[in-house]
Amino acid sequence: MTENIPPILRPDNVTGVSLQNLAEQFKLETPAREHNPLLTGISMNTADLRPGDLFVAMPGKKTHGANFIARAIELGAVAVITDSAGFEELRKQSFDHQDVPVLVLGDPRSHLGDLAAFVYGNNAGNMPKLFATTGTNGKTSTTYLIEAILRQMGEVTGLTSTAERHIAGEKIVSRLTTPESPEMHALIARMREKSVTAIAIEVSAQALSQQRVDGLIFDVVGFTNLSHDHLDDYADMQEYLEAKLPLFTKTRALRGVVCLDTKYGQDFVKRSEVPVVTITSELGVAADWHVAVTSETPSHTSFVLAGPNGVTIRTRVFLLGAHMAANAGLAIAMLIEAGFDPNKIAAAIKNGIDAYLPGRTELVSGPNSPNVYVDFGHSPDAFLNTLAAVRKVTTGKLIMVFGADGDRDATKRPAMAKVAAEGSDILVITDHHPRFEDPDSIRESLMNSALQARPEIEIYNVSPPEAAIRKAVSLAQPGDAIYWAGPGHQDYRDIKGVRTPYSARAQAREALKEAGWS
Repeated sequence: MTENIPPILRPDNVTGVSLQNLAEQFKLETPAREHNPLLTGISMNTADLRPGDLFVAMPGKKTHGANFIARAIELGAVAVITDSAGFEELRKQSFDHQDVPVLVLGDPRSHLGDLAAFVYGNNAGNMPKLFATTGTNGKTSTTYLIEAILRQMGEVTGLTSTAERHIAGEKIVSRLTTPESPEMHALIARMREKSVTAIAIEVSAQALSQQRVDGLIFDVVGFTNLSHDHLDDYADMQEYLEAKLPLFTKTRALRGVVCLDTKYGQDFVKRSEVPVVTITSELGVAADWHVAVTSETPSHTSFVLAGPNGVTIRTRVFLLGAHMAANAGLAIAMLIEAGFDPNKIAAAIKNGIDAYLPGRTELVSGPNSPNVYVDFGHSPDAFLNTLAAVRKVTTGKLIMVFGADGDRDATKRPAMAKVAAEGSDILVITDHHPRFEDPDSIRESLMNSALQARPEIEIYNVSPPEAAIRKAVSLAQPGDAIYWAGPGHQDYRDIKGVRTPYSARAQAREALKEAGWS
């Protein structure tokens, strides 16, 4: 795939650890005295390897990492860890690696996070406070809200999410929702170097399944919700649930906060290995914390959070929808569970939580035009919540633009189209990331499902998305709203393996300008 992927972020200065000390820590064969290099980094990929690195050669989907050991050494790797199969593969190769020690470790993938933590010195006692949020929807928003509140309280903050990495005010585009563990630990080491005191981390189910947060113990973990998504990676909802539950184990967390707004919250409460408190925005549901929305406008959502010991916090988020208030309530409860003073939190956010969430129901239009919201939502539940939120603040028609990912969970497409048809007045179906799938076929399936759900809806099939947003704008009048779901913050479209530069936000603004709106 042709990609413009940001580089891995590492600390500028690393106090190296000796290979001998690492071998002793992980009970490996001690290297010869003359082969005891200092390790200043760790890599599992030669594309990101730097001189001084420990190269970890593991089995992959297509080949074994041992086949890249020669390249790793050429690039400056000073030591190698592999499994017995990798060691046997290495013995068959003809290059000379006698000056670079090779240690054998069973199942190196399961030790990768701990190895990275050891190399970068991310040890208990010297870490910032760590917060992790998981769930189908809302985990990115909650992560940003945690960081915003911490920043308003005077903390030096770090963040890693689907959209961005933040390091003490510096912002960098993300590579993956949750980085591989060597990148994660390098990032945290860089944050420590920049005097970061608290870090908010978005953790996907795939990250837990692929052991990307190994070697970290979070002060507080949070669960938002679970709904139909990622069933291309997991066999069913139960397997998807099981993939997220490990975040609430003693090896990964100290405490947890669980939202009960979906039925799966009770599973986390029952099966959590760590102490948890609960939160809900649903009336009549018993929980420790309750979120009540007091007002909704296109620019902000006000709410009250009430909890144990008579704590009551009134604030607002400059975001659209009751679901955003629920995310903010979860963020506040997680901070209180970490030991932050509720009174200090309340004082810091009395005038609102100052969080900018790129591509999360982001208003990209001016004050004198129809409201246009660009959003990252790509599941039925996300559509349902955001359509309801936009509807509440719209006096005219609600026009929705959306497409579906190619080569991803196709089982959710009928439900996405059904929710879109039932929640909007006009529907414009277009392309998103077709990847290697036929975009015409994707759109046709969405059209059929939408019409089956609501035969009378005004609906259009428009490709490419540049034309689709212009069609939506041409149908809009003052007081109307356009909700463009899918692209959100992303700055590309994936078409046959090529990441083509693309900005939905820019396209929406250009479409409005071309139509004569400010």
